[in-house]
Amino acid sequence: MNNYEVILMFYPDVESERREKQYDRLKKIIADHGTIKSEDEWGTRKLAYEIEDYKEAFYTLVEFQAEPEAIKEFSRIAGISDTVMRHMVVRVDE
Repeated sequence: MNNYEVILMFYPDVESERREKQYDRLKKIIADHGTIKSEDEWGTRKLAYEIEDYKEAFYTLVEFQAEPEAIKEFSRIAGISDTVMRHMVVRVDE
């Protein structure tokens, strides 16, 4: 298993219930193929530049261990989600 970090940027105008539902779905993908070490909700923050006319996003950082196959599925689901603005998964070497 490898160590990873993912930063999720959710659209700021999405209701918290929809955001939490999608976040739980993404966490389940990780949990099915590994373990979540920590989760940190940063809340709404200003973007460095506008994305699709949005100036803010709701950020969440997750640190976890998983198999590489889980990253493909995670990225696929996050990419087609209508609540996720952007996401980035990074492998962390320790």
